[in-house]
Amino acid sequence: MAQELKFGYTIVYVKDVEQTAQFYQKAFGMKVRRMEQNRKWAELESGQTTIAFTPLEQRETSLTGGVHVPDASEAPSNVIISFSFDDVDAAFKHAVDAGAVPVSTPEDKPWGQRGGYVRDINGVTILVGSYVHEP
Repeated sequence: MAQELKFGYTIVYVKDVEQTAQFYQKAFGMKVRRMEQNRKWAELESGQTTIAFTPLEQRETSLTGGVHVPDASEAPSNVIISFSFDDVDAAFKHAVDAGAVPVSTPEDKPWGQRGGYVRDINGVTILVGSYVHEP
């Protein structure tokens, strides 16, 4: 019998969990759902899925071979976090004003979305985009 699949959460390994959670609050307006007292885990309210942060160094990272931290001079990793907003341009500006590094300013995409890219304080690439509207 097949079990129902539910996406649990996305975990982002970061240098400083508390600082990263505060950045996402300031840059994207997200609320912290849970911050462990030892500051080694934070979860943010992000709709039906959860984004979570945990430190770079821990048992799980050694089991999987470590974590590669992206450098601003390198190409982005093969995963991008995407946040959807009604006013993409305002959200993009707000994120940059809060410390996100602009990668490309918002533009209209041929598939019906408006979006631009930033990097967070850990070098993670984020799409600041609109919902895709069917033509």
